[in-house]
Amino acid sequence: MSTAPTLDVVVIGEALIDIVETAGGATEHVGGSPANVALGLGRRGVGVALVTQLGRDDRGARIAAHLEESGVVVPRESFAADATSTARARIASDGQASYVFDLAWDPFVVPVDLRPRVLHTGSVAAFLEPGATSVREALSASAAGEVTFDPNIRPALVGEHAAAFPAFEATSRLSTVVKLSDEDAAWLYPGESPDAVVDAILALGPRLVAVTLGGEGAIVATSTERLTIPAEKVAVVDTIGAGDTFMASLIASVAASGSADLDRAALERIGGDAIRAAALTVSRAGADLPWAREL
Repeated sequence: MSTAPTLDVVVIGEALIDIVETAGGATEHVGGSPANVALGLGRRGVGVALVTQLGRDDRGARIAAHLEESGVVVPRESFAADATSTARARIASDGQASYVFDLAWDPFVVPVDLRPRVLHTGSVAAFLEPGATSVREALSASAAGEVTFDPNIRPALVGEHAAAFPAFEATSRLSTVVKLSDEDAAWLYPGESPDAVVDAILALGPRLVAVTLGGEGAIVATSTERLTIPAEKVAVVDTIGAGDTFMASLIASVAASGSADLDRAALERIGGDAIRAAALTVSRAGADLPWAREL
């Protein structure tokens, strides 16, 4: 559980156990958007650590083992929660799901020996207090050259729009790269087109903004360039983990070449790489993010 001496990326955010209950019984899987992003980076060979909040229990050990098998460092400071968070989904006979969350996100400090070139955060960790304030403090204090952010909005967990939107804007102002889905964009900016959302976020200060559009591909933009990258044609098994795969690819590109002064060719390469990576994930079941050898 010791930290690596040098890391390309540190991810801050939740890792939890998804419990899916059906008439046939319950199954458990490692979940959490930041955990998936860290997993995707580790599988690419990027030096990455996940700063999260796990209990010293069987579920916490299972999450850590799952991540470490893919090359993710889980610092010992991440084992400070009373219990590992869970998201329980009950699937009715008609296929409808109802969710019960047992998730806490408390104040924390990023270990001082983690000095990455890229700091990433997103999802519930960026909104759920009291820990979300600690996230913004960590972003503000970091010497990382790049800060990336994926709001990955979960309406049941981030609270009312009136409270969540200022948190989104505050975190975006601290970021060099912001990625969101079209569903995130519609929730954060009701009635606005994806291009208008891109404009609004660029005005907050990030150098690179991406909006994924599901089967329509993705918009990637800087203040001077904007492209729509078409989706790959692929047989979709499910879309679980697609957005996290796109984000991991975006971070890997930024870790390699930065987000400043991207020309049209660089934007096309970064967006195309992310689209192709996400296509691999949706072609198989679950959040099975691609390994470097597959890319």
